[in-house]
Amino acid sequence: MEVRFLGHACFELSDGDTQVLIDPFLTGNPKAAIAAADVSPTTILLTHGHADHFGDTVEIAKRTGAPVVAIVEIANELAEEGVETFDPNIGGSVTFDWGWVRLVPAWHTSTTPRGTVSTPAGLVISLGGATVYHLGDTCAFGDMEMIGRRQAIDVALMCIGGHYTMDRTEAVEAAQLIGATTVIPCHYNTFPAIETDAQVFKSDVESATGSNVVILEPGDVHTT
Repeated sequence: MEVRFLGHACFELSDGDTQVLIDPFLTGNPKAAIAAADVSPTTILLTHGHADHFGDTVEIAKRTGAPVVAIVEIANELAEEGVETFDPNIGGSVTFDWGWVRLVPAWHTSTTPRGTVSTPAGLVISLGGATVYHLGDTCAFGDMEMIGRRQAIDVALMCIGGHYTMDRTEAVEAAQLIGATTVIPCHYNTFPAIETDAQVFKSDVESATGSNVVILEPGDVHTT
């Protein structure tokens, strides 16, 4: 299974003919590795409704026919746009022929560009024999340990930029709680407010945990 970082908090997970696209903020993203017109996902997953995550969801879903998994309030809004949706709530899961995704808590806020208010989520994804945990936008919180205990996490996609989410110091605590084999930082250096030093994060995590930190530049791929 391949994890391709597309910039900010957007990732594409690929296994054979399956491409799972997470938080497709591409248009207007100064760090985007690809244009929205150049992705063709099998499924789209959303952590929450802020514009830097919701992004190009409607355009991509309508063009490709990819269904979108989002928490129920956002799914209802997307359905009004003519998009095929799955609408779990926190703790709920959706199964596909490629695997499954479960919504887990994230401590943040969430409002779509249209004004729909909802609860943010993290995503635990099973694909290609690997389990990936995209934390979404969040601070560290104790129940991350339970998330990591329920399924061993192969890859954690972790925000570290601060200001709108936890910073790289607090993210070390999150890495300790989750215990992932590999941690890939995201949601940093896109804008001045979230600039940070990923190399310091890598050093701190690898000193404090058994996790390996892989720093990806937009467009880079990590293979599990």
